[in-house]
Amino acid sequence: MSLAAAPLNIVTPLTLEGSVVRLVPIRHDHAELFFEAAKDDLENIFRWIPYSMRAVADFQLLVEKAFEEQERGESVVFATIERSSEKVIGSTRFMNIDRVNRRVEIGSTWIAPAWQRTAINTETKYLMLLHAFEVWQCIRVELKTDALNQKSRNAILRIGAKEEGTLRRHLITWTGRIRDSVYFSILDSEWPEAKARLEAMLDAARTGATQGGVP
Repeated sequence: MSLAAAPLNIVTPLTLEGSVVRLVPIRHDHAELFFEAAKDDLENIFRWIPYSMRAVADFQLLVEKAFEEQERGESVVFATIERSSEKVIGSTRFMNIDRVNRRVEIGSTWIAPAWQRTAINTETKYLMLLHAFEVWQCIRVELKTDALNQKSRNAILRIGAKEEGTLRRHLITWTGRIRDSVYFSILDSEWPEAKARLEAMLDAARTGATQGGVP
């Protein structure tokens, strides 16, 4: 069987670790830790998320849905840990996993404000892309964002993803607003260039140079 024809071999539980961040498998008790990390700025953190995140119960529901997705083989969900403090500061996931067609999406990412625009999120994307392309041997990784979220769109482009187009009237958000979603991707042939770009961003962050976060 050729590589292109072989389905993704996704082994879980999965932990990804870098120099500043550790991505660990989600646990039920993470719901309260997520709320503690986000509670002082819920509106800002989840402004672009289609569903409501206002109370501990919302985070408990989020975690339950994450386990359901994982049981169906659709997602691999992480809690984001700052290594230096061991604090839970956010979450991210591989989602919409398509084993046969060797593609995954990186998304449902959020991070508490104190750690935004730091190396945390940049290294998170680096670790996830590295694993997707070099361990799972994906041929495509997708990302998407709200069309109105220009900051996120610019940041996705900075890591080397290509904008592919907009799905119009794609989602109905919890406020009733109808959202357009912009899709991006990185292909396996584009990964070496994107990898070099991310490594340069991380090097700049480690030497104290100014750099932007990744959504």
